[in-house]
Amino acid sequence: MKLLSWSIYRLLELAAWKGLSGTAASGPGPSPDPYAARRTTGIRGETFAYWYLRRHGYTIIARNFKTPGVKGEIDLIGYDRGVLAFIEVKTRAGASGVQALPEEAVNTDKRRHLSRMARQFLTERRISQARCRFDVVAIESKAGHRPAVRLHKGAFAYH
Repeated sequence: MKLLSWSIYRLLELAAWKGLSGTAASGPGPSPDPYAARRTTGIRGETFAYWYLRRHGYTIIARNFKTPGVKGEIDLIGYDRGVLAFIEVKTRAGASGVQALPEEAVNTDKRRHLSRMARQFLTERRISQARCRFDVVAIESKAGHRPAVRLHKGAFAYH
């Protein structure tokens, strides 16, 4: 299984040299929808993060977990050596310039929403005695460069 994870991650890494951005090449015609471009970038980043984490020993048990009535979603949920990790993936694509780091987007409100959804996940699955933590995977991708991935284990505590 490690060979499969390693192989798929390497293929994604090679494909990511073109960039993880969801924007189409500029040309004639209408300008691309910025929301759709951000969504595509996010999906590509989550897929890249999934295989990155698998390669690093995580066992992913859920993707894009949503709770009715609660804003947002948990991108990935998985076990890392017996610890249940709720993982937020933040991807930035394109020129870096003065742009904030992706992990800085996990602010107080986002942490509160993630904590609420994590409690709901544990309640729905009747998991009461699991060791849990919140991880953040930050991905910066520019076309022509290997994506920079930073994994922050235990990035924050329950709110």
